[in-house]
Amino acid sequence: MKKCNVLFVLVLTLFYCKVNAQNAPDHSVWDQILILNVTDDGKVNYEGVMKDSPLFYKYFRSLSENSPTDQWTREEKLAYWINAYNSIAVKMIIDNYPVKNINELHDPWNQKFFRIKDKRYSLDDIEHKILRKFNEPRIHFLINCASFSSPKLMNRAYTAQNIEEALDKCTRDFINDPARNTITPNQIQVSQIFEWYKDDFNQGDVVEFINLYSEVQINKIPKNGYKQYDWTLNEQ
Repeated sequence: MKKCNVLFVLVLTLFYCKVNAQNAPDHSVWDQILILNVTDDGKVNYEGVMKDSPLFYKYFRSLSENSPTDQWTREEKLAYWINAYNSIAVKMIIDNYPVKNINELHDPWNQKFFRIKDKRYSLDDIEHKILRKFNEPRIHFLINCASFSSPKLMNRAYTAQNIEEALDKCTRDFINDPARNTITPNQIQVSQIFEWYKDDFNQGDVVEFINLYSEVQINKIPKNGYKQYDWTLNEQ
């Protein structure tokens, strides 16, 4: 009887490990694609991604087949959805390449491009209905919509292990990047991200949020202090 119990526990444990392994968030393939095709300053070799398309589609399928569960940690879920958003944007570009910017595509923000089981998601669904619900304003500096004015696409995948460090680093890098924000003692012009998502930053206190990361402290954002967004493709 004891042997039967031990065997039953062993089988149950193996089954649980197998199920868990199948659903584990693995972003190593996306990591490899990014290392090979994205520069340190976030420029993407879209033709290179197209050459690596078997790898890319393998990762994309794995996202659809291994979606977050209640057992995943907050960090695992954040990494999954941010990687999903960024890889969807890249896939939309390579599926329609060559294009000059993502807005040339048909309704890119509301196109139900990504499927998990019987449910489909658009980029807007992922950003507004999922990522913003985390109440983590720094996500705005990790998601990339294939555009020059977007926060740069990192050349490493996000994981549960690196997501917190990435949130802090990417926010700091973006705010202090003179190509995306001009913050000097004599001039202040910040990204339209701070205008579009004002309520996400310290309940609307954008200045206080910026000062947490900016090398130059500011007192206010002028009336015309937002840079026009440049949708040019972030291509090498």
